[in-house]
Amino acid sequence: MTFDQNRLLRLRNLLLASLAMILAACSTLDRGTSPELERQAVWVVLPFSNHTETPLAGQRAESIAEALLRTSGLTRVKRFPGASQQEALFEANEQKLQDEALAWARQQGARYALAGGVDEWRYKVGVDGEPAVGVTLQIIDVQSTETLWSGTGGKSGWSREALSAVAQQLIRDLLKTGLAGAR
Repeated sequence: MTFDQNRLLRLRNLLLASLAMILAACSTLDRGTSPELERQAVWVVLPFSNHTETPLAGQRAESIAEALLRTSGLTRVKRFPGASQQEALFEANEQKLQDEALAWARQQGARYALAGGVDEWRYKVGVDGEPAVGVTLQIIDVQSTETLWSGTGGKSGWSREALSAVAQQLIRDLLKTGLAGAR
């Protein structure tokens, strides 16, 4: 190799390494180990808590999670019907709603429930207005109410990306680990 080719090769490798670092800095995920789960069992999506200032962020995340459960091969997925009600900021009856949803899940014969919370759901303030999402998910054994798996993450996107697309990527990445043990 000539001196110029060697220099170009090093420059290319430096650019690739920089790009990888930038992309890795856009999201943070912490996930537990996936337990063995029955893929053919009845699954329910419980109401997601909304810990943001964005109205209906919990319901938006629920819809994405429900669709992703279905696209991952789970065919028996139901969503708590009471979740369609208008949510208020700083909902005081959050635990009561969760208990009602679990009771409903038991009546449906569900084995597993997907619960979650939204901690961030917004476009950042500034010139670029990047989308930013923060979500926590849990897979719960409906009968025992034991948390079988949990994961949390945050992701930001580029200024021209849709908030829902960033949320979908984040929830998909989290569920990939949570459902890895599903047989």
